Amino acid sequence: MRRITRYIHELKQWPHFTWDSVQLAAILGTVRNRQGKLAGRMEALGFNLRREATLQTLTLEVLKSSEIEGELLNPDQVRSSIARRLGMDVAGLVPADRHVEGIVEMMVDATQNYKKDLTLTRFFDWHAAMFPTGRSGMQKIVVGKWRNNSNDDPMQVVSGAIGRERVHFEAPSSERLKHEMKMFIDWFNRTTDIDPVLKAGIAHFWFVTIHPFDDGNGRIARAVADMQLARSDESSQRFYSMSAQIRKERNAYYDILEKAQKGTMDITAWLEWFMACLDRALRATEETLAGVMQRAKFWEIHASTAFNGRQKLMLTKVLDHFEGKLTTSKWAKMTKCSHDTALRDIQDLVDKRVLVKDEGGGRSTGYNLKFKI
Repeated sequence: MRRITRYIHELKQWPHFTWDSVQLAAILGTVRNRQGKLAGRMEALGFNLRREATLQTLTLEVLKSSEIEGELLNPDQVRSSIARRLGMDVAGLVPADRHVEGIVEMMVDATQNYKKDLTLTRFFDWHAAMFPTGRSGMQKIVVGKWRNNSNDDPMQVVSGAIGRERVHFEAPSSERLKHEMKMFIDWFNRTTDIDPVLKAGIAHFWFVTIHPFDDGNGRIARAVADMQLARSDESSQRFYSMSAQIRKERNAYYDILEKAQKGTMDITAWLEWFMACLDRALRATEETLAGVMQRAKFWEIHASTAFNGRQKLMLTKVLDHFEGKLTTSKWAKMTKCSHDTALRDIQDLVDKRVLVKDEGGGRSTGYNLKFKI
């Protein structure tokens, strides 16, 4: 008995997507207008501020794209790795492990080299960089090449406990991948009359539906979308994070993907959601950029103030919205120095009118920036 078609890639029209341009016109116009206004605002700022905003945005993008998949990366390692790759001299750089370096390498390559064509080699390099040990958690995976699943063990997106699994999606067979990815890459590299933002949404959906790797497909799909969004902005400088917004709406993201992958070739609903999410990401940028500009103002005010390495590190953390009360014991632990050295560092900043003391005393005394964020 012939199996009933369940997934979009099994339709004979695949991959000739359609959408309702009239229905999408309003949200597309809103997004393009917001992109233009943001670019204009950032152009009016200095080069260093734009670089700081790009560093913050890419850090957020890497952290949240992994968080969508349930993986928490070290924020300091991610920020340091991106800063080094962008050639930025920032305070508090720390070493990053191979896994973090690989994920950062992919995102920086996608956004900073957005004009370059996508190629098989580039995809394989990204994937190999993401999984330097050849494992995803405890599981050995195929790295730097397309997955190779047997018909008895198809690539599936599954949730639920063992014995009560729910299959959300089943990807094309591995035998199809060479042809499928050739079509995708040729389309992505080809100049078309599709609006660049629409193309980002189509590319995201198309790639994640092919699901060509053993693992990492979601993160690579979002990197491809970011690459296309950089093309839509005609800039390698990034001032908004799509993944940060998707993380906030993760359940809706997976729901709309599943519906579209089980639907028809008309992907209007997916594109409408994608652009509405992008619009919310652009609006959320106001908050991100406010923090960047406030931090820039702090360092400008204290341009002539002498700080040692520990002080620069801790001030950077406080300016990045340090959680809880800043105390000498936290200072000592985070800078790996003695309590007495931490107290001298802090007292020096109080004397320089950088920090002010909270009420209280002893080791529980808290300190705040005199400069208000």
